[in-house]
Amino acid sequence: MSNQIEYRHIRYFLAVAETLHFRKAAEKLYISQPGLTRQIKNMEDDLGVKLFDRHNRKVELTKTGEYLRKELTRNLNELTEILDFAKLVNNGIEGNLNFGYVGSAMKKIIPQLLLRLKEEYENVVFNLKEMNNQQQIEQLLSNEIDVGFVRLDRVPTGLGICEVLKEPFCLVLPIEHPLNSDNFKSLIQLEKEPFIMFDSSDSPSYYEKVMQLFDDSGFSPIVSHSTIHAASIYSLVENGLGISIVPASLTLTDNKKVKFIVLDKMTQRTSLSVIWNKNNKNPSLQHLLKFIEEN
Repeated sequence: MSNQIEYRHIRYFLAVAETLHFRKAAEKLYISQPGLTRQIKNMEDDLGVKLFDRHNRKVELTKTGEYLRKELTRNLNELTEILDFAKLVNNGIEGNLNFGYVGSAMKKIIPQLLLRLKEEYENVVFNLKEMNNQQQIEQLLSNEIDVGFVRLDRVPTGLGICEVLKEPFCLVLPIEHPLNSDNFKSLIQLEKEPFIMFDSSDSPSYYEKVMQLFDDSGFSPIVSHSTIHAASIYSLVENGLGISIVPASLTLTDNKKVKFIVLDKMTQRTSLSVIWNKNNKNPSLQHLLKFIEEN
């Protein structure tokens, strides 16, 4: 990069790349539109490339501009992490970790993990946010979170994955349902009942494992509702709108209007895995991965 390119040029370029509108970008940056246009032109001349196509009142990124937008955004996120970590070190805090997780991970795995981590890394700050599998993938790739806990068997190239829990499935029934652990024999006893399922788009591999339970039992389920939240499933079940199947870890609930039957005699199991961006340089992430590997 030429010595003429400064951090402000990158900020200006990314503002225009985001808005695709010079006036709006200038207002966002609190500079004049002619000044912004001149700075972008200087950047293009200095790099010897064309970043934007301008015709009529429309502005579009060139292929070079799109590449630069993507790479600069990614690298600036990494730079922000480095600067934020420097502030933490200055304040006597060793580091921070941003977690994404599916709801079932918070029932047991994450609380236990954090308690044990705190014993060895007491000066690490943990930020936690519940999100679905796809959101975690996207935010790991953009370095918005450091680690995710997902119900997936495969992840995109560039992400690492490690299984941390394998568990059976459980039936979820209204508390007054006639079936219980004593008289339950097979899922075929429930073939006439509507099922509430986790949305297949959230984790196709998880959905396929659940469907295999039905295949092995000799019937296709009547699916009445789909959702991605366990709380929604329990609410629908307790109100008699269907029954469901969930991972065993989700039986740790305060809801007294539903009951569970563990399907431990069926061979299918569901896995909870930790995933991370292999290019993430956060030192605290390396501590976490080492800790998980050793435990």
